[in-house]
Amino acid sequence: MAAQEQDDRKSTIAEFNEAVNMTPAELEKWLGTDEWQHSGDDGESVGHASGRRIVDLLRTRKSDLSDDDLAHMRKVVGYVHRHVKQRPSGEVSDTKWRYSLMNWGHDPLK
Repeated sequence: MAAQEQDDRKSTIAEFNEAVNMTPAELEKWLGTDEWQHSGDDGESVGHASGRRIVDLLRTRKSDLSDDDLAHMRKVVGYVHRHVKQRPSGEVSDTKWRYSLMNWGHDPLK
């Protein structure tokens, strides 16, 4: 693997680990709640599927991550960074905004 490719891989993993602040156990617990079921606009959302994939990614050894895994990790980082900037005013504990971020492995209250 070329040095630049190795650096990009390390950078992606580091950014993912910074954006995803929920543990696999926390995310799995969230994915089993009623709030999770109602956080998408139309049933099974992209974020719901992503949440399950993130659990798998968090449990995968870094050396076993595929190019497809790294691409999804970059997608997660982009989503979290964009949506954190859209924080609504007021209390956000029980908002679709927070629940949507949690589907992507980021709890803004942590």
